[in-house]
Amino acid sequence: MGKSKKLFEQFRDCFSGSFKLGYLCGMSSTLIRNAGVLAMAADDYPERVSGAQMAHFPTLSNAWVLAENGIITQYGTMDNCPERADLVVDAKGGWVLPAWCDSHTHLVFAATREEEFVFRIKGMGYEEIAEKGGGILNSARKLRAASEDQLFEAAWERLEAVIRMGTGAIEIKSGYGLSVDSELKMLKVIQKIKERSPIPVKSTFLGAHAIPEEYRNNRQGYLDDLVYKMLPVIAGEGLADYIDVFCDRGYFTPDETAYLIQAGARYGLKAKIHANELGLTGGVQTGVAQGALSVDHLEHCGPEEISSLAGSATIPTLLPSCAFFLGLPYAPARAMLDAGLPVTLATDYNPGSSPSGNMSLVVSLACIKMKMLPEEALQAATINGAAAMELSAQCGSISRGKRANLLLTDPMPSLAYLPYSFGSSAIRQVLINGLPF
Repeated sequence: MGKSKKLFEQFRDCFSGSFKLGYLCGMSSTLIRNAGVLAMAADDYPERVSGAQMAHFPTLSNAWVLAENGIITQYGTMDNCPERADLVVDAKGGWVLPAWCDSHTHLVFAATREEEFVFRIKGMGYEEIAEKGGGILNSARKLRAASEDQLFEAAWERLEAVIRMGTGAIEIKSGYGLSVDSELKMLKVIQKIKERSPIPVKSTFLGAHAIPEEYRNNRQGYLDDLVYKMLPVIAGEGLADYIDVFCDRGYFTPDETAYLIQAGARYGLKAKIHANELGLTGGVQTGVAQGALSVDHLEHCGPEEISSLAGSATIPTLLPSCAFFLGLPYAPARAMLDAGLPVTLATDYNPGSSPSGNMSLVVSLACIKMKMLPEEALQAATINGAAAMELSAQCGSISRGKRANLLLTDPMPSLAYLPYSFGSSAIRQVLINGLPF
């Protein structure tokens, strides 16, 4: 068990709700001095940024930022820096950035799937592995055999690891249960994580991740389980913020997706859809038509999909580490930016198709493989990620009133050095709620 977890568990009963980490350590204010650059610093930062806006953001040079009780209260240039605080952190000329906001993960799972990694090396594809009982169904079998405590302990370690890499807000999906009992078990684990986490956590019900083996010849029976057995309990116990459906070839059709999204909406759950990972299957248009908060993956995305998104409020969330790991096409980020879309980046952290929660790598891949500018990639991984979780009021920029979830880098010649140095991390320190994690 990590030291941070021990500290959180020791004091969580006294500080439930907002997690006042500063008080836990006997501190109420943190001052970061001597920042070479304070990036994305503005009090009127938009909830999301789109298109050409994404290449530009406000900065302050030779700067400081003050957090009180975990919340940013002031910032400015060193010529008017406060003299004291309970904790003073010297940025030593490095950049200070908002922490990553990872809006698409599958952090709760029972076991890794490196055997499938070897299958792919030998030439098997994603769908072929799934047809042989691998993929999502493999994870479902393993998760059903795991206890709630085992799932929590493993997921908590992963959470601590991604926070140490700079993640300051995260979404976690269910979807490896694929039965009433196991989906509820997953969602209860996510709820437990949410209650204890030092960073904001959003929970998504993804019971429609695949058709389980026992319903292979009874699709409608499983859809009925999702709608009539799972959703009432999930809504009644407040176990999810969103509903998700894997709308793609070999999984759920656009009509089935619309049916499930509408059922979720009756319980107050907004939609976040897995769309077009495996083909041009109508997932994007379905998400837009149903008013989804985001459509995620989009490895296959053409002019019709981009046009549909351009006329909507739905956020396109791209997962380049999934494309990298599976050898899929990369989503056409430049075409989306040229169309004025609020492009977003996330990890898709899961045991089968993206076994990494490293958002810095995602930013590098977005620049290297999707030709996003460093400024565009940074905003896609911060403020737009926050928007895809409806957390823009709390996270995603350096603004008064937002959480002091921040990244401190080594001195860098420019922002471009961050994605350029993909083989090593330029992030020197992570602050969560104003304190080193």
